[in-house]
Amino acid sequence: MSQAQEPITISIRAKAGQRDLIDQAADRLGRSRSEFMLEAACRQAEDVLLDQTYFSLDANGFAAFQAMLDAPPAPTDRLRRTLKASVPWESN
Repeated sequence: MSQAQEPITISIRAKAGQRDLIDQAADRLGRSRSEFMLEAACRQAEDVLLDQTYFSLDANGFAAFQAMLDAPPAPTDRLRRTLKASVPWESN
């Protein structure tokens, strides 16, 4: 980002259907179109940059990293609630 952190204008062209879809989603979240689009674009930009980030580990570091990935999560109340929660695609 620029150091001044002053707002700038970003203009894009969209089809009416795309605009309507964005407006509907933004409305559901209680955000303006601009807020919704900027948040979505920044999230996607971060994902792209993180996916392109390279890091290397020595054998010991990689083994420790793999062990963390393979270890089951510690049981917590939040995890238990999440696992017991009903999912919207399975109706009762």
